[in-house]
Amino acid sequence: MENGKIGIRIKSYRESKELSVEQLAERTGLDATFIAAIEAQTASPALGPLVKIARALGVRLGTFTDDALSDDPLIHRLADRKLESEPLASGAKCPEMTYQHLGKGKADRHMEPFFIRLEPEGNEPEMSSHEGEEFIVVVSGEVVLRYGQETYILTPGDSMYYNSVVPHHVGSKGPGPAEIHAVVYVPF
Repeated sequence: MENGKIGIRIKSYRESKELSVEQLAERTGLDATFIAAIEAQTASPALGPLVKIARALGVRLGTFTDDALSDDPLIHRLADRKLESEPLASGAKCPEMTYQHLGKGKADRHMEPFFIRLEPEGNEPEMSSHEGEEFIVVVSGEVVLRYGQETYILTPGDSMYYNSVVPHHVGSKGPGPAEIHAVVYVPF
C-alpha cells in the first residue's frame, strides 16, 4: 500500500465525518501539520499514529491499507509476498521498518497481522502508545522492546504480548536487521 493511498483515504474519511485537520489532530493528540503532511502524501505515518487516526475516525486500521477484499479463508503465500515500499514508520528517507500486511483483503477482521523487517536505528526511537494489544514473535535477529521504563532483548523464537496503551517501541537490537511477525488488536 502506497502512503499516498493511505493519505487519500484518511482525508476522505475525515471529510466524510465533516472534520477539519485541526479537529482530527485534537481527537488524536497528533500535530495538525503531521496529519496534513500524511494527507498530502509527504509523510509516512508509523503504526501508532495510524491507530490513533483510525480510532478517531471510528474505522479499522485496515481501512487505510486494504486495496481489495477477498473471501475466507484469506491466504498469503510466502512466495507471493513482497515488503511494502512505503514504510509504516517515521521518515520515508531512512525507514526503520518495512512490512507485509498479512490481513490485507479480509474485510471483517478484528486483528492486524504483519510481517515486519526492522532496520537498525541511528537515533533514540520515539515511544508510541495506543489502545489495544500487540503480540510479536521474533523470526530473526535481535529485537529490543522498550516497554514503559523496562527494556527487553528477544531472540528468534521469543515472543511478547503486551498492552499497547503503555508507551512502547520495538526495534532491531543488533547491527543488522531483525524480522518479526506481529498481530495488533485495536478495539473499536
